[in-house]
Amino acid sequence: MTRKADRDQIRRQNRSIILQALRRNGPMARIDLGQMTRLSPATVTAITSDLLDQGLILSLESEEPKAPQARGRPRTLLKLNPDAVYTVGVRLSVNNIDMSLVDFSGEVTQEKRAHFDSATANADDFPGTLVEAIRAFLLEAGVSSARVREIGVAAQGVVETETGVVAWSPAFAGRKIPVVGPLQTEFGAECYISNDTNMITEALHWSDPNRYSGTFAVIMLDYGVGMGLYLNNRLFSGASGTAAEFGHANHIPGGALCRCGKHGCLEAYLSDYALVRAASHLPENTDPISIKAGVRGLARLIELAGSGDEDARKAFHEAGRVLGYGIARVIAMIDPKRLVLTGAAMRAFAFMEKGMWEGLEEALVEDLRNNFALDVMPWNEDFIRSGLIAQSMERLDMDFLGKASAPSKSQDGSNSKEVPA
Repeated sequence: MTRKADRDQIRRQNRSIILQALRRNGPMARIDLGQMTRLSPATVTAITSDLLDQGLILSLESEEPKAPQARGRPRTLLKLNPDAVYTVGVRLSVNNIDMSLVDFSGEVTQEKRAHFDSATANADDFPGTLVEAIRAFLLEAGVSSARVREIGVAAQGVVETETGVVAWSPAFAGRKIPVVGPLQTEFGAECYISNDTNMITEALHWSDPNRYSGTFAVIMLDYGVGMGLYLNNRLFSGASGTAAEFGHANHIPGGALCRCGKHGCLEAYLSDYALVRAASHLPENTDPISIKAGVRGLARLIELAGSGDEDARKAFHEAGRVLGYGIARVIAMIDPKRLVLTGAAMRAFAFMEKGMWEGLEEALVEDLRNNFALDVMPWNEDFIRSGLIAQSMERLDMDFLGKASAPSKSQDGSNSKEVPA
């Protein structure tokens, strides 16, 4: 039994390797697949035969010109079948539901933004709003829900991946917002939810696995402060899915008021509203809701710092020191080989950098702080969508069997529904 399970796992892994190679590199001949994946010709032939039968890949004749000495028919290339199955990626943020329809090749075929009122959204009304937004999106795209294998959701705030609930987020007025359950009930698809910074981490690993692998961390400074962790080559989200809540770790007991309602969180010193509050000399207990920050507020503060405004520059410098203290904790706990800083606030990194290194030096002994590389990455919202796609494709490559079967949850909890490819 154990040997059979091991063989099945190896076969699933090899199958995933082949599908990922085709997704990254486009059409390839079997011999090229073998060379790239380092799998034996027999393994490549057996797995690609199954994939052809399942409708997950297609064969086509190469259009490459034959060499003068070559004989016989043109070689056959294999490519992913983009229409084999679809997934939907959803990003939840303040007032916005961003949706992407993704085919089996990992390409976005359609996208749309729907709006809702974050100031009133709660556990009672938001699930219906989300279901209706996705239903309208699929109708507009001309794709039936039966062809959607998976819906992946990325949300701001504290996300419980195990229960499928957004425990707290600046995107909602209420708490404990159910997301996964309502979507699975409505669409019969597998559904997953994750923190948005986790998806940035996943996207970096997918785009450059040689650089972003092993153990590394991503810190996002933006509307809030988020973190994603890759530990020993796996995305880490903890027992309930709420791990790496860097922004809501306490920096100063009883300190500045955070948007979560607590005092002294790192976010209360690093986020957009915290920076505007400090630069404007507002009391630390000023309610974040009353502070005009956001994209425009942060951009204005960066502009002031660039023109030499001392209040703006001091706010960024002191935020850098807080960031340095936070980074010191991360390094001391997980020893990452690389740490990535991203988010809209990275446009102000030049004003934060000196303070960051000062804080790191004050908080951590030299032996510990000299063993990591730092990447400062310009903010790109596509990171979150790319992470959703990468994670979704990885699951499909391991488990989706195309025409053979595509189970989804029935009312009794069993896997019984067949989804046409």
